[in-house]
Amino acid sequence: MTVLGYPRSSWYRHQRPGGGRVADPIGQADRIQPQALDAAETAQIIAWLSEERFADLSVQQVFYRVFDEGHYVASQRTWYRVAADEQLSGDRRRQSKHPPKTIPELVAHGPNQVWSWDISRVKIAVQKTPLHLYLIEDVFSRKCVGWRLEHREKDELARDLIADAVSAEGTTPHTLHADGGASMTSDIVAELLAGLGITRSRSRPHVSNDNPFSESLFKTLKYDLTYPVVFDDYEHARAWIEAFILRYHTEHRHSGLHGYTPASVHDGTWTAIAAQRQDLLDQHHQNRPGRYRTPPPVPTPPGTVWINKPKEPDLSQAA
Repeated sequence: MTVLGYPRSSWYRHQRPGGGRVADPIGQADRIQPQALDAAETAQIIAWLSEERFADLSVQQVFYRVFDEGHYVASQRTWYRVAADEQLSGDRRRQSKHPPKTIPELVAHGPNQVWSWDISRVKIAVQKTPLHLYLIEDVFSRKCVGWRLEHREKDELARDLIADAVSAEGTTPHTLHADGGASMTSDIVAELLAGLGITRSRSRPHVSNDNPFSESLFKTLKYDLTYPVVFDDYEHARAWIEAFILRYHTEHRHSGLHGYTPASVHDGTWTAIAAQRQDLLDQHHQNRPGRYRTPPPVPTPPGTVWINKPKEPDLSQAA
């Protein structure tokens, strides 16, 4: 071959039928995927997403509710992929960033360790001035441990709200976090917290995401599709908020809790729900083993929840 100037590899290639031409590669999207959803499974996901009772819910909310009803076809990510193909998903959230200053760093390993609270305005038709919704949320479980709707913002009302929440829960958190509003920084509230042995934590000025849990809960409340732009009167607003909080506690599958409700995480009953989900997932794994590399575990609620978790040190920069 060397004498003839004919490469050995070319000689062997030309011995193959077709003159050694290699077929064009098949693109990933055009390849046959033996474990892909079949038409019936895809149609079932679309049918669930299109049900009237789920019309106002996100893909995640529908996925977990169907899961808890005893049905499992595919992972949540696959549901989102099917929903995107059928234009059944969307996102209305806005994101913002703020320059860092002195950052409050709080951690909770269980319920009633860190509470977050804030005040939001609620409009009613019978008066120009809005009502004020006071709300305290448990950072670990996302449960609303105390709330009240008032005609004004007053530090005495904030003090009473905190005292009532402590009484209702039968315990005190080690930290109460809030922004820098007048009621939050008042001497009356500070005196109550000192007497109860609760540390007061404050957000940085003009940094709303230093109080993310309260902000998120208010957003969930006001983005609810049944939330009126303007309530008729005080009684109308109070009744709606009371019903929403009950629904939020017992029905809302929270994304930050991996699809469990705030009430179940607060009282620990999420473990029974997780066991039920795991049984269903194990059954699906047995029926469709080729779709999994390993047996799939059901996610559980985070065991540690932070407000502004500290960044890990960059060891590569250490001298």
